[in-house]
Amino acid sequence: MPTANPAPTILAVQSTYEDANIVLFGAPYDGTTSYRPGTRFGPSAIRRESYGLESYSPQQDADLEGAPIHDLGDLDLPFGGPDIPLAIIRETVEGVAADDKIPVMLGGEHLVTLGAVEAISHKYPDLHILHFDAHTDLREDYIGQRLSHATVLRRCHDLLGDGRIFQLGIRSGLREEFSLGREGHVWQHLFDLDGLPEAIDQLRGHPVYVTIDLDVLDPSVFPGTGTPEPGGVSFQALAQAIASLRGLHLVGADLVELSPPYDPSGISTAAAGKLLRELLLVILG
Repeated sequence: MPTANPAPTILAVQSTYEDANIVLFGAPYDGTTSYRPGTRFGPSAIRRESYGLESYSPQQDADLEGAPIHDLGDLDLPFGGPDIPLAIIRETVEGVAADDKIPVMLGGEHLVTLGAVEAISHKYPDLHILHFDAHTDLREDYIGQRLSHATVLRRCHDLLGDGRIFQLGIRSGLREEFSLGREGHVWQHLFDLDGLPEAIDQLRGHPVYVTIDLDVLDPSVFPGTGTPEPGGVSFQALAQAIASLRGLHLVGADLVELSPPYDPSGISTAAAGKLLRELLLVILG
């Protein structure tokens, strides 16, 4: 059984590890953040503020009460370079997947996704990624660094190859990153989530890892993030998009880039917690 720091559980989930179908854990790392740091505080903030949320979702008419979900707590991730944190995340996810459970990770910056994808792809060689984000994250490097929250989907593409990454809500990136979409290396739908039904059709029958960078939301409703990008989607649009994933073969997921210091009102943290609830209910099916 993987281990992490004991802490109050998110949304008061209480299943034991042995009885759980989903294993939730935090990855509090922001060592490559390029603009405003603070995402390492995201998992603990969601855990703390989730006590203000109901376990029942009227959106899905489903409830987390008594659900087979175990909260491992937050991983002990060292400061500094990304190699050791990514290795710890990879080892944790490998252990969860080996026990036939579905890992759900809370970031932390977006680079943490790479460790999880590396681990999940060992079990599911045909892994596909469904990616909600304001940014392409497809740079070859960022200021000379190949491991960065700005390069994470490029590293996932290196791992999985063409036709495996589906991006929605994208509205920021280098010209070269958008060229990867135009040339068919990755599937991109820009600016909104209207292309999701097409993506879902192509993802059916494949194992899917869902990664949600919360800055896909418009900063007017989600200011608590390190790289706010105007022109984003509404909270309800993202919640409905998550609900529409029911029926896909979801084998792992993450929710990243909440930076609580930039929203002292707590609205962003509440939004993250509510979206996590919707995501967990969809995975439970």
